[in-house]
Order: sequence, then C-alpha cells, then structure tokens
Amino acid sequence: MPMLGLGTWENDDLDQCADSVRTALEVGYRHIDTAQIYRNEAGVGDGIAAANVDREDVFLASKVWIDKLSPADVARSTRESLDRLNTDYVDLMYVHWPAGEYAPAETLPAFAELVDDGLVERIGVSNFEPAHLDEAADVLGEQPFANQVEMHPLLPQTELREYAARNDIELVAYSPLARGQVFDVPVLTDIADAHDASAAQVSLAWLREKGVTAIPKATSEAHIRDNWASLGLDLSAEDIARIDDIDRRDRRVDPDFGPDWE
Repeated sequence: MPMLGLGTWENDDLDQCADSVRTALEVGYRHIDTAQIYRNEAGVGDGIAAANVDREDVFLASKVWIDKLSPADVARSTRESLDRLNTDYVDLMYVHWPAGEYAPAETLPAFAELVDDGLVERIGVSNFEPAHLDEAADVLGEQPFANQVEMHPLLPQTELREYAARNDIELVAYSPLARGQVFDVPVLTDIADAHDASAAQVSLAWLREKGVTAIPKATSEAHIRDNWASLGLDLSAEDIARIDDIDRRDRRVDPDFGPDWE
C-alpha cells in the first residue's frame, strides 16, 4: 500500500473528482481512497480510466457505509461500488464505522466472502478502537489489514499506533492536515519555514516517519503537487520531537454514532 494517497471526501462534483484523480495519478500517486457515502465512486473510476496508468498499478480503496453492513447489503453494495468504479476489484474495502448495521459476527464474514470471490483483495476497518480490533480479529481469525482513523499532529493516536505495531495492522490517516488546522500551529509553520516547505508537507512527513499512510484530500493541482512533495521532505530527529511535544489536541471528526474514543 503506497504511503501517500489521494483522499476524495467531499469531492462530489464528478467531473472535478475525475480530474483530480487523473491529475494525482499523472503526478505519481498510486493510492486512491473513496467511499460509498462520498457519492463520487463514478468520478474516481472515470479519473483512473482517463489517466495513463494501468489499473493494476493503482491501490484503490473504498468503504461500505453503516447502513449497508448486513451480509446481503455488504455483498450487493460492494458490487455496486465496483460498477461505479468501473473495476473488477478493489485493493482494500473498509467497514466505514463500527456503527449502524455493523455486527461483527455477521458483517466481517461477508467481507471475507468478498475476498474469497476475488472482489476485494484486503479487508479494512475504519474508526476502530483496540476493543473493536480485538473483536474483529476473533471473528476473522486474523487482524484486518488496515485501520483508517483521523490522525495528525494534533491527534497523534499514540496508543492506537502502538496497538497497530504490535498486531501488524497498517494505519491510514484521514484528515491528516486536521482540516486545515495544521497551518495555524507555530511549531509546524516554523519547521516548514526552516525546510522551505509547507506545514502540510511537514505534517505528512511526520506521519510517514511514524509509519502511517496519509490520504490528504486535495482537488487542485497545486495542492495535489504540494502534498506529493512531502515525500521529498526529511525531518530531523529534533523536528519530530518538537512535533511530538505539541500539547494541543483537536479531534475534527466525531459524529454522534462514533465510538467512545479511548
């Protein structure tokens, strides 16, 4: 799984979504993240088709929404996602939240059947806490491949990172720029100035140093390229320590149906 991907949340203008996906792939991205609830899977599929990149070279992920997590709905909605994405399979399909129709003993075997059928390469979960992950592992007989959660310098997810490392789970960070809040953090802007970089690049480089895959949302070519340039930014041990020491905490995504965060 490429450690920097393109997030597409809120990019629901299908033409714009297709253009941003095509642009990202032509810049060099090989990881595209979407979801059923984003209502842009058709745009993502169009963007992949328009880019001069083979489908097999793209790591494509989507997510099943909380009202489609009964076994029959998992199967049906995933096939509908594949149709919209114009692909025979996705590399990773997530349970979007442990909420709504989610019932581990029923939902997760339905995902495993999709793997057996060749429609999904890997099972992922999103917004899961350690207790949810333990339960998922008990049902599946192994840990999910990845857990996608909000993570950025203002929400470092230390305990969850430690859990993931112990259990060989990939962590994927959504809202890795804290919905723009990273641009107002002096530590990040100071480090960015010292490297002739942006605060976004610093945040993404910090996540990479933590072994976390980031999927920043971007629509314009300028932002897509700015985020991509983070791959060339090497932070010093002092830089990382300064970011680790930021004492401000700011969770940006906390819906009523979300878990009781640890």
